[in-house]
Amino acid sequence: MLKTTDNKDRLMMIAFTVAVLAAPVILAPFGAGYPDLMQRFAIYGIFAIGFNLLFGLTGYLSFGHAAFLGVGSYAAVWMLKLLSVNVIPAIIFAVVISGLFALLIGYVSLRRSGIYFSILTLAFAQMSYNLAYSVLTPITNGETGLQMDLDDPRILDAATAPGQLPPPSLFGLEMGDTHYLSFMGLDLQLNVGFYVCAAILILMFYISLRIFRSPFGMLLRAIKSNQTRLNYTGVHTRPYALVVFVISGMYAGLAGALLVCMDPLAGPERMQWTASGEVVLMTIMGGAGTLIGPVLGACIIKYFENIFSRVNDAVVSNWFSGLPDSLGDFLSAIVSPFLGSGWQMSLGLIFMLVIIFLPGGLMEGVTRLIGWLGRLFRSRNNDEDTETTSAKESSPDPHSSRPASPKES
Repeated sequence: MLKTTDNKDRLMMIAFTVAVLAAPVILAPFGAGYPDLMQRFAIYGIFAIGFNLLFGLTGYLSFGHAAFLGVGSYAAVWMLKLLSVNVIPAIIFAVVISGLFALLIGYVSLRRSGIYFSILTLAFAQMSYNLAYSVLTPITNGETGLQMDLDDPRILDAATAPGQLPPPSLFGLEMGDTHYLSFMGLDLQLNVGFYVCAAILILMFYISLRIFRSPFGMLLRAIKSNQTRLNYTGVHTRPYALVVFVISGMYAGLAGALLVCMDPLAGPERMQWTASGEVVLMTIMGGAGTLIGPVLGACIIKYFENIFSRVNDAVVSNWFSGLPDSLGDFLSAIVSPFLGSGWQMSLGLIFMLVIIFLPGGLMEGVTRLIGWLGRLFRSRNNDEDTETTSAKESSPDPHSSRPASPKES
């Protein structure tokens, strides 16, 4: 059984890696193959994976995870301003600061469970948002947001051209560098920033996989299943919950740092409660407690936000231009409210359908589909075996009907 699980995990890891690296080819036909959106797919996939470790594996629902996203963003911008435009120090510093901030919030919040834990995390996130918006203006630059300036020291970087702001880079490779390529009739955009995010996403997915399969992960599942019973058996669950809370916060801080590496600007809006609610939707829609589900949910929500929101009434009318005017106007009037500025209505409708018919998220639908195809394949094989056996039984035996030889007679 253990060997079978290892083989499945290996195949899952290979398939996930290939899908992520081939994203420009896979997403180009859907209009999502441009760098900015692919980077957001990867970054918010990391955010959702980290949240899934806390909520999907342990059962603690946090409504304040955007606080760590914002703290990671601010920490990364300060590293870009003070130390270097190389993204490695910014990422490391953001992860460390986010982990320490998560340790502080988790130590207080995990004294309660259930809805009380959720409310505590929401309160801390809103406090962080207001601090960043007003009180800590010298550090966060308030509502304007924190960004790089020409007079920043950047003590590890050489002097740049006067009046030119250096972009974030990875050992000389600028995050915004894009190579354009034609492949099988598709115009592909191979972006440095995306592949940096993709490599980190693959690494974070692998770490999440190892946590899921480890004894630590089994204990976290036990906390979700029955924390009271664990406490009665002598297992003190709070330290384990605190560890996974800190790991989840570090994932969020890493996502915030990568957002800054793509666009060196951090604002308090990243710490609002709506950003925390967004990662909850991503995880539930994809499948809480699954490995690939949160990444799938993040991609779907960001696709709706960036693709469906750009469809205006003129585009919708053009879709039905070949139909009679009355029918085209009728269909346009029905479809238009769900696109453009109303894209959230489409997302809400899909979310309702998923919750009603697939409580386990989209990955439950994938599992059902794979199971149905497996049963169909096995039934066809059984039918073929039955027909073959019947044909053999109905055919005459040549040895039984041959005439007797003279010696036998």
